[in-house]
Amino acid sequence: MPKKPVALVVLDLLSLILVPLAMLIIIVYTPVEVVMGPVQKVFYFHISAAWAGMVCFILGAVGGAGYLLTRRIRWDWLSSAAIEVGLVFSIIAIFSGMIWARPIWNTWWVWDPRLTTTAIMTLIYLAYFILRAGVSTPEAQARLGAVFAILAALTVPLTFFSIRLFRTIHPVVIAPADRTGGAFSMSPRMLNTLLLSLLVFTVLLVDLVWRRVRLAQLEFEMTREVE
Repeated sequence: MPKKPVALVVLDLLSLILVPLAMLIIIVYTPVEVVMGPVQKVFYFHISAAWAGMVCFILGAVGGAGYLLTRRIRWDWLSSAAIEVGLVFSIIAIFSGMIWARPIWNTWWVWDPRLTTTAIMTLIYLAYFILRAGVSTPEAQARLGAVFAILAALTVPLTFFSIRLFRTIHPVVIAPADRTGGAFSMSPRMLNTLLLSLLVFTVLLVDLVWRRVRLAQLEFEMTREVE
């Protein structure tokens, strides 16, 4: 396997530094929201994980399109790696949202448009790996996976815009605050923390996707050696 690129080493170090730093800033620097209290701090992880998951799913579609256009297996590595990492982030977003919802909505889950579309999106991407596992040849896996990744990406804008298209109790972050459903106005320190958290999760997703691509490359090379 090729030597680890310097850029990946830098990303590893940044991830190791920025993730604990972001957690410390969220706990210490960011003020406690007056109405919701300390549980509001889950919001920074929840939004950032949801953002990272959606970016990964779009990246998966880009990789799928790249494979269909070029038939180069590296694009499939990128697509499957991005979707795998995105699935982890989406699951984190769902469970962190449930932790926030329990004290605010007095329930772990409601069939709200945003929650429902997020759950559907996550299940669709789980099906992506079930589909790949049911196909025997790498070429067929890559081809079907690419088509699936492109079609599944349609759930990303649907999930993102669901709180603007349908009546919902889910807070709208990028909009004037409405206390209905637990929305709140962000102070400058809250906004700074959110932006930092989004940056940290973006660095982390790039790091994880790159590492997963390298692992896929190693698996490919080992398979060729066995054959």
